[in-house]
Amino acid sequence: MDVGIYVFDDVEVLDFAGPFEVFATASRIHARAKPPADELFTLHVIGERVRPVPARGGLTVTCTQSFTTHPPLDVLLVPGGDVTRELENGATLRWIAETARSTRITASICNGAFLLGKAGLLDGHRATTHWEDVRAFQEMFPNVPVLEGPRWVDEGPIVTSAGISAGLDMSLHLVARLGGEDLAVSTARQMDYSWQDSGV
Repeated sequence: MDVGIYVFDDVEVLDFAGPFEVFATASRIHARAKPPADELFTLHVIGERVRPVPARGGLTVTCTQSFTTHPPLDVLLVPGGDVTRELENGATLRWIAETARSTRITASICNGAFLLGKAGLLDGHRATTHWEDVRAFQEMFPNVPVLEGPRWVDEGPIVTSAGISAGLDMSLHLVARLGGEDLAVSTARQMDYSWQDSGV
């Protein structure tokens, strides 16, 4: 399965790096348990164009794919960070909306939910976001029920997570959906991470 993670200027580091680590670790464990199996997940770091992207805190990450070069995606992950510019970026919003039409799952981490909402993907779905952004989210998307408390909200093809570290928990949940509960548990164990399996 091809997993695309979108990155943009001032993206929150753990929002994209945490899910990347979860899916990469799950792939290694799957291949180790079932040799000579192909990798279960192939990861793609996607930007509007291929370039170094300055994330929050001064970390630079290089996109390996662009909007026009990435393969068809099974999973699209949209992290948060400073999304102010992205909310006004028509190319980004169109790409998210168009890509989501063919994915099995489109998911957001933290205030990446604002980008899913602006792209029209949350209509008819419940959602969650960082606790600090709940009020602003309600004001911007009054017709989207936003839940404060769950680590993630799973609405089938659309999944949203709460803030930053909740993206790890949501990603493990997605691994369970796509690769089985045992793989998710083994992945959390390999990462020495206490999985908070507390979504809705």
